[in-house]
Amino acid sequence: MKEIQLTIKALSPLAIGRQKPGGSISEAQDYIPGSVIRGAVAGQMLRQSGADPEQPGGDFQTLFVDEGAAIFSNAYPTVEGRRSQVLPATAVSSKTAPGFKTDKDNNGGVFDTLIDRFCAEEFGHLYDPNCPKDGGRVEPYGGFYSREGEQYRSHSVETRLLTRVGINRRRSTAQEQVLYSIQVINETQKQGKEDTLFSSSIYLEDAPLAQLLAQYVNSNHLRLGGSVSRGLGKVEIQAEVKDYQADTYSRIDAFNTALRDRWRAWENIFGNPQSPLPEERRFFTLNLQSDAILTEQWRRTTVISPAMLCAMAGVADSDLQLHATYSIYDYRSGWNAAWGLMKDVEMVTNKGAVYFFSTSSLESWKPALKELEHWGVGERAPEGFGQVQVCGNFHQVFREDAA
Repeated sequence: MKEIQLTIKALSPLAIGRQKPGGSISEAQDYIPGSVIRGAVAGQMLRQSGADPEQPGGDFQTLFVDEGAAIFSNAYPTVEGRRSQVLPATAVSSKTAPGFKTDKDNNGGVFDTLIDRFCAEEFGHLYDPNCPKDGGRVEPYGGFYSREGEQYRSHSVETRLLTRVGINRRRSTAQEQVLYSIQVINETQKQGKEDTLFSSSIYLEDAPLAQLLAQYVNSNHLRLGGSVSRGLGKVEIQAEVKDYQADTYSRIDAFNTALRDRWRAWENIFGNPQSPLPEERRFFTLNLQSDAILTEQWRRTTVISPAMLCAMAGVADSDLQLHATYSIYDYRSGWNAAWGLMKDVEMVTNKGAVYFFSTSSLESWKPALKELEHWGVGERAPEGFGQVQVCGNFHQVFREDAA
């Protein structure tokens, strides 16, 4: 398995917009969807080759059409040398001073509540944490983050409105009383002090084809998003091929160790729980790193049930138990560059969603969970939907050690 790591630098404003169903306003997204990157690469190939999108062939078909096609993950904002991740829905921070602790800001820090909430419920207590800095209220805290050593950093992008005048197509001049505005991502951040960078990956099983794709991306000037004929969407992409390596097993083991240590800490404070923690059971989480299109019995859902997960992973386990779900939904559409048509409106489960499972046969699950991290869950995975992380490390950031 090969991973093509992409670093995307914005050279002009990016119009990565989305319009909510039934609405008339297009809002700029704070990241570049994998479908946008995939569409830009595919569109460039079709224009250069003159191939028929209805009857593709060769490398194009292998990359975009065949089973096991390349998976284009979302590109999230970052800084040089770091890879961004999505904070889990169980992360919280101070209501009055939210954000990670830094040397400059007086923030209350960010911590995770999943394990403590599970322990509180099993011990029969209400779990209502407060800010470790000032004792104030905490609220869910989401977004993108990266970690270097013990230092956490959140990442975001700045946006602005560009006002444009409409053009009279017959006279090729400005049309009176026709003005419109486009919300775009700035090409620089912090008043021009930092470049706008995004990190992403393309996953591909064919090693020679991965090398060719990386060379193609590096040698072609792609434009991402809308309004490219108006000078927007210019980017510089650096692609580097690496062997795909996932520390899935070590994350699962570290998560279970942290959970049992925390359980013993609760026992020392509150005494015996309502029922003991079974020694034979092991726990794991699925954290959505991108929006997912989930279906159960032909109906859209925001919950990955045990039956769904067994079917996705190809594991038969009647003992699998879902303990908690933290998820919300939204709607997504898009534009198919090859067909020149709008995509269907889909109900999606938002990135950051957390699903908390346990099983008594974890060893049989580990290889399947590692595969899920690559292939994703749900529909339209090659476009970046349904990317997951198993047992995200941020679940081990507790209140007293808020980052």
